[in-house]
Amino acid sequence: MDHLRWHAQSVAETTQHFAVDPSLGLQSTEAAARLATYGANVLQSSSGPSAIRRFAQQFANPLVVVLLIASALTILVGGLADASVIIGVVVINAIIGFIQEGKAVQALAALSATVGTECTVRRDGTTVRMSAKELVPGDVVLLEAGDKVPADLRLIRVKDLAIAEAALTGESVPAEKSTAALAADTALGDRTCMAYASTVVTYGAATGIVVATGTQTEVGAISTLLADTQSLVTPLTRTIERFSRVLLWAILGLAAITFAIGLVRGGEVKEMLVASVALAVGAIPEGLPAAVTIILAIGVARMAKRRAIIRALSAVETLGSTTVICSDKTGTLTQNQMTVVHVLTPDGRYDVTGSGYTPDGSLLKGNHQMHLAGDQALEETIRCSVLCGTADVRLDDAGLWTVLGDPTEAALVVLGRKAGLHRTTEEELRPTIDVIPFSSDDQYMATRHRENGINRIYLKGSVEAILARCNTALRADGTLDEVRHDAIHREVRTLSEQGLRVLAMATKSVSNHAATLTRDDVAEMVFTGLVAMVDPPREEARQAIALCGQAGVRAVMITGDHASTAATIASQLGIDGERVGDRLRACTGMELATMNSDQFATVARNVSVFARVTSEQKLRLVESLQQQGNVVAMTGDGVNDAPALKQADIGVAMGRTGTDVAKDASDMVLTDDNFATIVHAVEEGRTVFDNLLKFIVWTIPTNIGEGLVIVVAIALGMELPIEPVQILWINMTTAIILGLPLAFEPNQPDVMTRQPRDSKAPILGRDLLMRTLFVGLLLLGLSFALFQYELAHGTSLAAARTSAANAFVLMGIFYLFACRTLGIPKQPIGWFSNAWVWGGAGLMLALQVMFAHVPFMNWAFKTAPVSLESWALAVGAGVVVLILVTLEKHIRARVTLRK
Repeated sequence: MDHLRWHAQSVAETTQHFAVDPSLGLQSTEAAARLATYGANVLQSSSGPSAIRRFAQQFANPLVVVLLIASALTILVGGLADASVIIGVVVINAIIGFIQEGKAVQALAALSATVGTECTVRRDGTTVRMSAKELVPGDVVLLEAGDKVPADLRLIRVKDLAIAEAALTGESVPAEKSTAALAADTALGDRTCMAYASTVVTYGAATGIVVATGTQTEVGAISTLLADTQSLVTPLTRTIERFSRVLLWAILGLAAITFAIGLVRGGEVKEMLVASVALAVGAIPEGLPAAVTIILAIGVARMAKRRAIIRALSAVETLGSTTVICSDKTGTLTQNQMTVVHVLTPDGRYDVTGSGYTPDGSLLKGNHQMHLAGDQALEETIRCSVLCGTADVRLDDAGLWTVLGDPTEAALVVLGRKAGLHRTTEEELRPTIDVIPFSSDDQYMATRHRENGINRIYLKGSVEAILARCNTALRADGTLDEVRHDAIHREVRTLSEQGLRVLAMATKSVSNHAATLTRDDVAEMVFTGLVAMVDPPREEARQAIALCGQAGVRAVMITGDHASTAATIASQLGIDGERVGDRLRACTGMELATMNSDQFATVARNVSVFARVTSEQKLRLVESLQQQGNVVAMTGDGVNDAPALKQADIGVAMGRTGTDVAKDASDMVLTDDNFATIVHAVEEGRTVFDNLLKFIVWTIPTNIGEGLVIVVAIALGMELPIEPVQILWINMTTAIILGLPLAFEPNQPDVMTRQPRDSKAPILGRDLLMRTLFVGLLLLGLSFALFQYELAHGTSLAAARTSAANAFVLMGIFYLFACRTLGIPKQPIGWFSNAWVWGGAGLMLALQVMFAHVPFMNWAFKTAPVSLESWALAVGAGVVVLILVTLEKHIRARVTLRK
């Protein structure tokens, strides 16, 4: 199938070739057969570096390179066995790093895959949402603003369509589209009757027939666009890498000084070289960079379980610093279960019974049930609600009413069913000719219909936008009257103050039979009435906002609703901000447009409710908040939200209602579109960073202690308390077996009662840095004391060194339990709340017993069996560390409290 020539085929030729009726789409059985023939609509994306290359990259770490150099020096001085062990441990560490990194990449790729592209397709005569993977040639696809084009399409119907094709053609300006066939040799960028996979609809709507899927698409032929691998590099891992390099040079310098001191004191070159190697091996935190990446990846998996899909690993660490969350209202802070409760016309107010999307209910005026025949304005208002939209409701196999399309439009369709106007029947009587899709800039949607030999236009949207286009109003008896703007606005204010969302409806008949609808046609309309609907606040969102207040995170509502509605809902949710009298102040887009920079910054700092704002104003709000030092999370679902999502520190897209453009611009996608999930993600982000700190605070003192043991021994002219291979054993095994379980520490009870972490602050603050040095000195003193004690009691040098190594490991185990909290928690965390820590401690203890008592391990690591007394002393050293660190925490907490 020559997919390069479809632009030269007419609409009729295309539909004939694929044997499809555009009004019905393919039959499901035919689609299944074509799927078996053509395969799934997926690209063969790059899997990133090969396994061999990824394994080789494990040795590219400068710290590992130093270890390899150390092993080469060891060979030069005749320590072939020692060098073999060093190399062996490095290789084992590389294998573990390779496996763990592979798991992290796979986990991130799997999470990204869950944010799959969906599309709107016409099959079996109905419109359905389905995965783009299931598309086949001949499918009829419906596009609207914000959609990512799911396959190569021959356009058969277009309405003001513009598509951003920069990913394919490099052209930065969106291309306007039409349906006319073109010359066969038309260049790719000029094929105006085609829509290509991976491009994005920026404006308008269209219908197209799939002509190519998967690797047969234009984008499928461009290999440079296929790489979509997850990066494991984040600002934090870069910081750790820089820290590692600085530490590396410091250690090498210290090793050189130690070597020189040893020679001055009369030591042999061979012995001093071994000591310098031991120092380098001991002080280098070999597993730190890999462990940080793994802990971040574990955090991503934890967030996924709480319905937050992380698209960029850096978002995990940024979440812990978030100070402001800017959120849309509908569906995020509210339940998105729209129910129409009132219909108002120029002659009456009607109540609507029933709730949700179940079309059971009726229209009441007072206590009397109403029929549409009694009020022509009521009938036209409800007919406009039904026809001016694309959504519908259907009864599924489980007997539940489900929404197809936008929830707000679905609520209007349900209103029609309650009044006896079914969308399917109305469409048959008044078929749609053309549509002007809703846009946030216009604040309205319009449709043109054929009706009894004339054309009729229906208009639906915000009260302000509709009234601006109306010059008359329809009365109950069918006569026209003037539009009473003041009375309508009073009603809207009253309804909005009750937290109701209000839409206005209008119509007019036109004598011409044009097949298109333009913005010029949407003028001199006839106002028919108002529809008021309720969307109750989410209870979990109310709780989450209260939690934000405790955590020092400010919640800001940004919505397209009326200002009064926004302020009322915000108050019900507990959002705090500047007030006017006893009501929250809601700042409108019109107000923002008149402000200078200083006024805008003041409003951004103090006001927490923004209504009727444009996409440019959303972006400006984010920028203003960031300039004031805030770390901003911003939610969005539409194509116009993409700039603000990109600018925000954390762009949050809606997984259910979000457009593909919004998802692509985001750092995180909410699978449940729930504000509470953002707060859960902030909580998890803080926990992940806490656990990273715990790992760093736990692992660095071991390296400090091991390095200082060597320095002190050389300075005092004494035997080395521990061999290089023994140090390497401790570093490699404990980092993985003891350190990584800290990544599974549960959320601390006080994690959401602290202020956000300063994103510019160093990783280790003064207090934690002092503790790190304190514990490092403790490990030095206790291990050295035990080594000297063993020698003084006639123990062999090998056994004494084994005792020192055991002491390091046992002190590490006890210190691990102290590191489960960075301070004194307000509530006990529970000894057994992290089973991984106990499992790691048990496994490490078992391995250490083998290290000391298994003959092969004795040969490989130059160890010797030790007595029960030695083990008891090692345990005692661990207990001392635990007691002293706990005491230090209490003292620091008391000092902090006094301040």
